[in-house]
Amino acid sequence: MDRSLILNGMTDDAYFENLVKTMKNKITRWDYFVNWTKVLANIKPYEKELCLLDCLIGEEDVKGELIKLLTTYPNVIKVLPILLAIRETSIDVLVDAQNFIYLNFDFSTQQISIDKAEKLAEWFMQCGIGALVANRKIRSFLSYATGVEVGLDSNARKNRTGTMMENIVEPFVASAAAKHSGVFMAQATKSKIMSEWHIDIDVDKTNRRIDFVIKIAACLYCIETNFYGGGGSKLKSTAGEYKDISAFWSKKAHAEEKHPQHQAAPQQYKIEFIWITDGNGWQGTQAALREFFDHTPALLNLQCLQDGALERILK
Repeated sequence: MDRSLILNGMTDDAYFENLVKTMKNKITRWDYFVNWTKVLANIKPYEKELCLLDCLIGEEDVKGELIKLLTTYPNVIKVLPILLAIRETSIDVLVDAQNFIYLNFDFSTQQISIDKAEKLAEWFMQCGIGALVANRKIRSFLSYATGVEVGLDSNARKNRTGTMMENIVEPFVASAAAKHSGVFMAQATKSKIMSEWHIDIDVDKTNRRIDFVIKIAACLYCIETNFYGGGGSKLKSTAGEYKDISAFWSKKAHAEEKHPQHQAAPQQYKIEFIWITDGNGWQGTQAALREFFDHTPALLNLQCLQDGALERILK
């Protein structure tokens, strides 16, 4: 790859200094906070059972009423763990820490006996939900469970940052590919590239998933993207991994078309690696980023994309 296309008239030092200086603080978008589609889909199968639990609200004998409810409508059992943000259908509780005695609570839906209903009702009371119900702190179990799912979904925000970076980068990839009469593929794998483009590409590991691959003339541009808002060892390891990936494809030098059409010999494709990363997490891990840049020129951030760097590279 022609390094001058990336530098665009700057020295290596000036380019890298500008790259770090223009890193973004955040890429938070509206869909970062809560994945409502996922939350509502998780609640939908349990709506009827959650509404049945509303009959307990304000009752003086919550435990007794719950026993009646469970024996009449056994399907209610399966929603009980959800109230405490638990996905498992079997829970062990340590009830005697001296002798390490556990009680098992089984929430799988099946024919229920009075003994099992009493045991599950005791769990309901001991874990604190019963007191909330008796004191009307819960007004609707459907609303309450939806809130629990929102809380569980917040754990997925870290993964959504990576997806958001891909969503931001994709329009730039699409535009740059189109301007050079190329095509691109998102979430590309060796098998997907072979299936759709009939190109056999070497990868360093069988489960390698490439964020984007652009095909222009006789070249494949393999693009990885990520965003790091905070520091940590992950940044250094990522830089090292991508340095190795770039070296791997440089040595392999080409991919080969396995089903050529109207040509005497299979088309050979040169492979170029481009890393698009951003985030202020790099401020404290510049050495690892600089090492990658010194060995592999195609290092971009979002500002570089906005300035047309990807289009220059593809040209």
